[in-house]
Formats: sequence, structure tokens, C-alpha cells
Amino acid sequence: MSNPAASAEAELRRLLDIMAALRDPDTGCPWDKTQTFATIAPYTIEEAYEVADAIAERDFATLSDELGDLLFQVVYHARMAEEADLFDFATVARCISDKMIRRHPHVFSEAADRDAAGRPAAWEAQKSAERAARRQSATLAGVPAVLPALTRAVKLTSRAAAVGFDWNDAGQVLLKLDEEVQELRAELPDADPARLTDEVGDMLFVLANLARKLKLDPEACLRHANDKFSRRFTAMEQILEAQGQALAELSLGQMEAGWQQVKATERG
Repeated sequence: MSNPAASAEAELRRLLDIMAALRDPDTGCPWDKTQTFATIAPYTIEEAYEVADAIAERDFATLSDELGDLLFQVVYHARMAEEADLFDFATVARCISDKMIRRHPHVFSEAADRDAAGRPAAWEAQKSAERAARRQSATLAGVPAVLPALTRAVKLTSRAAAVGFDWNDAGQVLLKLDEEVQELRAELPDADPARLTDEVGDMLFVLANLARKLKLDPEACLRHANDKFSRRFTAMEQILEAQGQALAELSLGQMEAGWQQVKATERG
């Protein structure tokens, strides 16, 4: 009977060796040898999104492959760091293991507090202590600027909410949204790009907060809306083309009629 742990260790060792060979100064891949943290970072982000997409599509046959691509990104960064005498893959694995044990005293501590309700607060308290140890005492310190904007808005305001800076409920957020809509409406006659950017940004920020208060992921909400629009637009186009009509030759009213037909069909 095979040993899963031994198999995983062997495969990881094989992957680390492959990465070392790709980066070998003499015999490595010409492209891989020239890469840096900065040039690889976009691929790391892309691979994370491909993992998320496979999960959203419930494409579990593809998920193992996508997770492998993401793991390769971690190995890539660790190898470059080892070459620069910064850290190695073992350090990466040790850091995350230590962090998970530290943040889960209810699992790993002998005097375990198994009150599930208290775990999120304990987790945030531990993260705050870690930021303080890194001299990141500010409440919003450490929220990456490269996160998708809606996700970053949620993380920023979740941090602020943890110290009491938050709306009481979703109804108050909706009132704030109404206020932002009016401010945007007031800017429309002048159409100053900087002002419009500011006001539209405020509206999106409030909408991200509304999703947070409703315990929804704003990125997931927008992905759902994108998928719905794509599905309905494509169906509308197919219906009209079946009638011998090309979108470019139709009026907005004619396209709207096709759109409403699709919506009616979806609603059964």
C-alpha cells in the first residue's frame, strides 16, 4: 500500500528539482533564467484566478492541474529567493505552518478554547499582534494595494469595522448609496473626468460595503452579473440572427425587445 505522505514529499522534491534545473545558470531555460519576482508576479495572480475559476465552474478535473500551476508559482518565487540568499522553500513552508498553529490555539493548544463563536475575534487579534510585531500598528496596515479593488474595499472596511468604524446595518449603507448617487448626478452636467472618477469610485466603495454588510462577496456578485449579462446578450444575438437580423443593423429598441424576450424565457 502506498504512503500518501511519502508520495507527496517525493513529488514536491521532484518539482523543486525541476525548478532548480530551469533556473540553472548554465543549462537552464533561457526564459526562466531571466525572470524576476516582478516579472513572475502577474503570472502568480493569473494562476490564482484560474484556480478560482475552476472552482466556480466546479471543474474538479481541471482543479488539480490549476492548483499545480499555482504551486509552481510558489516554488518559482522561493527558488529566486534562495538564489538571492533571502529564504528558501522550507522557510516558506515553515512560516505558514507556524502561522496556522499560532492562529488556531483552539486546535493546537493543550488548553484549547473550542468556542466557535470566539474564533474570528481571536484570529483577528492574533493578526493584529503579528502586524504589531512587524511594526505595522496602523489599523489598515498590510492590506495589499494589488488586490482587486472591490476585495480591497471589503478588507479595508472590515479592518475599520473591527475598531467600531462602521454603519449599523445595510439600511444605513443604502442611505449612503442614495447620497452618492445624488452627488454623481450633480457632477454629470460638467462631466469633469476627475470629479466623475471620484464620485463613481465612492459609489463602488459603498456598494462593496453593502455586500459586506449583507455577508456577500462583491467580486462574486459582480462575476454573477457579468455571467448573466454575457449569457443573455449571447442568447439575444442568437435569437435575432436566427430571424436574419444583425445587431449592427438594429435600433436600440429592437435589441431591447430581443433582450426582454431572453429575460422572459429565463424566467419561465
